[in-house]
Amino acid sequence: MKDPDPAETVLVWDLPLRLWHWLLAVLVLVAWVTPNVHDELHRLAGYAILGLLAFRLIWGLIGTRHSRFRSLRARLRATPAYLWNLRRGRTGRYLGLNPAGTAMQLALLLLLIVSAVSGAMQVTVRFFGIWWVEDTHEVTSYILIPLVVLHVAGVVLVSRLQRENLARAMLTGRKLLRRSIRGAPVSSPKAGS
Repeated sequence: MKDPDPAETVLVWDLPLRLWHWLLAVLVLVAWVTPNVHDELHRLAGYAILGLLAFRLIWGLIGTRHSRFRSLRARLRATPAYLWNLRRGRTGRYLGLNPAGTAMQLALLLLLIVSAVSGAMQVTVRFFGIWWVEDTHEVTSYILIPLVVLHVAGVVLVSRLQRENLARAMLTGRKLLRRSIRGAPVSSPKAGS
């Protein structure tokens, strides 16, 4: 059945955010598969992740509309209701992140910060060999993988329910704009700016 709403694509995810997302994905994969195999590569990936996280925190304050953390609190409050409706196959459409995506973004960012900082601490004279630093780094890396899998599964599920490829949107930066979409005025063709 053809969607009766007129649709056009609009820029939502700016280039810096998209590059950040995909570089982070590659570096997390590299960091996850290299400990005890190639320690230097693992360390370099960790430092690069720290740099990307610093960029994201800054971009969350000064970046384009959907890159900013401004709507974080409101979207987090809406997460339980969104997940309840998602169980029934009903999702509201959002131009930016939906509430579940916002919660996942926050969880992944916090976990990556703790993991990257504890990893960097391990190679300092002061914290080298300290058990809680090593354990924190290891535990966060093991929590990270199921969260990434859940993130990808959520993208696939919502893409199917909404008949829109959200992974492609993170590659191109463009999403379908429909009248029923939330998170940006429909009259705003520059939602990504």
